[in-house]
Amino acid sequence: MQQNNNVTEFILLGLTQDPMRQKMVFIIFLIFYTGTVVWNLLIIVTLKFSRSLGSPMYFFLFYLSIADTCFSTSTAPRLIVDALSAKKVISYNECMTQVFAMHLFGSMEIFVLVLMAVDRYVAICKPLRYPTIMRPEVCFILMILAWIGSFIHSTTQNALVSKLPFCGPNLIDHYCCDLQPLLNLACMDTYVINLLLVSNSGAICSSGFLLLMISYMVILYSLRNHSEEGRKKALSTCTSHIIIVVLFFGPCIFIYTRPPTTFPMDKMVAVFYTIGTPFLNPLIYTLRNAEVKNAMRKLW
Repeated sequence: MQQNNNVTEFILLGLTQDPMRQKMVFIIFLIFYTGTVVWNLLIIVTLKFSRSLGSPMYFFLFYLSIADTCFSTSTAPRLIVDALSAKKVISYNECMTQVFAMHLFGSMEIFVLVLMAVDRYVAICKPLRYPTIMRPEVCFILMILAWIGSFIHSTTQNALVSKLPFCGPNLIDHYCCDLQPLLNLACMDTYVINLLLVSNSGAICSSGFLLLMISYMVILYSLRNHSEEGRKKALSTCTSHIIIVVLFFGPCIFIYTRPPTTFPMDKMVAVFYTIGTPFLNPLIYTLRNAEVKNAMRKLW
């Protein structure tokens, strides 16, 4: 707890210490974050007010855009501001808040991606039962369960990290507060806590990835009975989804399913799932969709 700590603030070292590269980091990630927020807000407004986009798929896409926006906002603004700051200081309470927000919206994104894969599986493999299985009330209950699961996961993570004593030093070799960098600074044996954290975050990442891969393989296998045009369309969609899943879950599994050690590439790996994937999700899942683009034109 904070009252037992000598450390009341942390210093983030960021992605680089080179002044020229810091300016490049500022420009590049400002563009990425602005694009993420603008595209996702555009999608949120379109899905909210368009009457033609009322299917379960768009219901889940709506919450995916919310999760993407909030997940990126939990890390990107500080990275952008710190790129031009001489001293990258974050207070203890702000650090704990960032950890909570990252894991709340990160796990929410995982749950929504799984629900979207389930929706696609039912639509392609059980088309006649789709309206019965994916009823609006069922989708609503699934989304409530996803929020509850995300909150429990994030609260558990914070409860474990907040019990760590920090005696100094307070330098975090990262651009955000996260579990592994904080474990490295704790002045106690963190083996048991790391085991609990890995069993929590690692289990969610690994099981989510496994479920998604199984669902997409089943979908692709079931396409053998469809027409050639239908196979090409579904294959194009599933391929793009699988690419995003690998880009998101690959770094997550690398970071959260290993002993409490840090590697030089950790920061760049984290960029893929904290900033890169929220930027790509609107382009892959929504803006390639003709129905969404037509709805945007009508709405605006």
